[in-house]
Amino acid sequence: MLKTKSVHSSIAPDDGLRILVARFRGHGLPTDRYDVWMANLGPSEPLLKSVLAEKITWAKFLKAYREELFAPAAIDAGNATIKNHGQKFTLRLIAKLAEKQTVTLLCHCAEDTTQCHRFELQKLIEREME
Repeated sequence: MLKTKSVHSSIAPDDGLRILVARFRGHGLPTDRYDVWMANLGPSEPLLKSVLAEKITWAKFLKAYREELFAPAAIDAGNATIKNHGQKFTLRLIAKLAEKQTVTLLCHCAEDTTQCHRFELQKLIEREME
């Protein structure tokens, strides 16, 4: 099972593996609020600043966020047979974990927000589970 919530919401026994999927851990955030921090699954700093400052629309943010997640890493440009397809392998790993146990994706956004990258990330991972 895959679910999402705010890292600031109360921790529940049925949260399972709690993964913080934000670029920033957060100043003063205790490490017991999450099990694993995967900064690579959060939007880049420039993209996050753009949407928060309302310089881009939410739709443009989501498109750019998806592009960031699947952008090939420059470090792998020289590999002829094994290519790095961004975070595709990480998404597959989380999908497999979520098939066997509960995984909760966490972000700093409020619990009741409707515009948070964690929801898009959840959709992308759930596609891997199909």
